[in-house]
Amino acid sequence: MLHQFKYYASQHTRNETYQLWEHDSHPIELSTPAFTQQKIDYIHDNPVRAGLVYRAEDYIYSSASNYAGIDQIIDVDCLFF
Repeated sequence: MLHQFKYYASQHTRNETYQLWEHDSHPIELSTPAFTQQKIDYIHDNPVRAGLVYRAEDYIYSSASNYAGIDQIIDVDCLFF
């Protein structure tokens, strides 16, 4: 795995050794509750868009079920309701 990280790092001059994240990923400020909720919804819908589940809350590795009020394996503190 480190070999792959090292390979991708060699493709970009900003990296010295390893690249773990996508190259053009840049942080954004979650400035309002509405904007934050939009990003949470986007992340929760990724398994649906990928065709892994029909509903976001059905994906076992997601906090979407917690936000939907469904008990899950791990308790999650939801930011908004």
